[in-house]
Amino acid sequence: MNPDARRHICFLTGTLNAMAGAERMTATIANALAALGHRVTILSLWDTSSQFPLHPEVRHEAVFPQRPSFKCAYFATIAGIRRHCIAHRVDVLVQVDPMLELFVLPATLGLGLHHIAWEHCHFDEDLGKPARKLARRLAARFCRQVVVLTERDRSRWLEALRPRSEVVCLPNPLPFALPDAPAPRTQRTVLAMGRLVPAKGFDVLLRAWKIVSAQAPQWQLVIHGEGEERPALAALIRELKLEDNTSLPGICNDPVQTYGNASVFCLSSRYEGFGLVLIEAMAFGLPIVATDCETGPRELLEPGQDALVVATDDADALAQALLAVIRQPELAATLGARGRQKASQFAVEHIAQQWDALVRAPS
Repeated sequence: MNPDARRHICFLTGTLNAMAGAERMTATIANALAALGHRVTILSLWDTSSQFPLHPEVRHEAVFPQRPSFKCAYFATIAGIRRHCIAHRVDVLVQVDPMLELFVLPATLGLGLHHIAWEHCHFDEDLGKPARKLARRLAARFCRQVVVLTERDRSRWLEALRPRSEVVCLPNPLPFALPDAPAPRTQRTVLAMGRLVPAKGFDVLLRAWKIVSAQAPQWQLVIHGEGEERPALAALIRELKLEDNTSLPGICNDPVQTYGNASVFCLSSRYEGFGLVLIEAMAFGLPIVATDCETGPRELLEPGQDALVVATDDADALAQALLAVIRQPELAATLGARGRQKASQFAVEHIAQQWDALVRAPS
């Protein structure tokens, strides 16, 4: 890269010490931009540990060693962000959540930074934080760009906020290289993956699995992830008497092996910001059964072409779709092959080039 085109990019996030989608994408895009020759730092609000590998040239720092009370530490947080930006001569600041605008706007006054807000959930979800609406309004007014994951979400930002900022749709990339070959799909395993929270609809999946297991008792359901709903989901497994064919093995530390050992992937979410797990499963040629939740899946999937799609919160419909791909190998193979073709569009090299153009854009 021409040294004149190189930028010092800082990704501001809560923490990288959490096995979640936004954190994973922060590491993935930071690594890709470092590989393209940019100077890249990640500034966590707390904790310099990372659940994800970082490029040797990516520097990771934190404002606080442990998570503080941000109500008490609000001004200290602002000061820490400002010190970092000045000390490292940051050119581009990417906040990995519009909520961070509440800190970033006062922290960067007068610094003249290229300021980008990166949205990871859909516009109509506030994740229980009413202040998110204010933060989005500020981001729409004061950031140079707001990056969203889907065209539907881009439309919502434009309709609701009439932003001064440019709203750009950049989908998440595959966080690993496209596998050379699809999964063999020889094991009778339906895989689901995500945080164990109500939004993921795993309670609906378990009720659907009760129906499926009665008709396909040789199949197993594996739900990878951790979260607040583990006790409730474990209790539901016992209530439905699914202990022999359902497991909750926790966080997935080896996605390549996990997808490679599955035969079907199921997404049962009530809502998604993007649905990266769908692209990951497609990369391995797994047939997809998914709910028609707004934004991500609705935009990523072509029902009947590369996935079977059913209504949210409908255990019976979800069960019938799962049984269809279990009982019809030709259907499963067709869905998997078409999905794998689509996944190739999300290679990290392709998405990284779009980010590169974004951070180098003149003011």
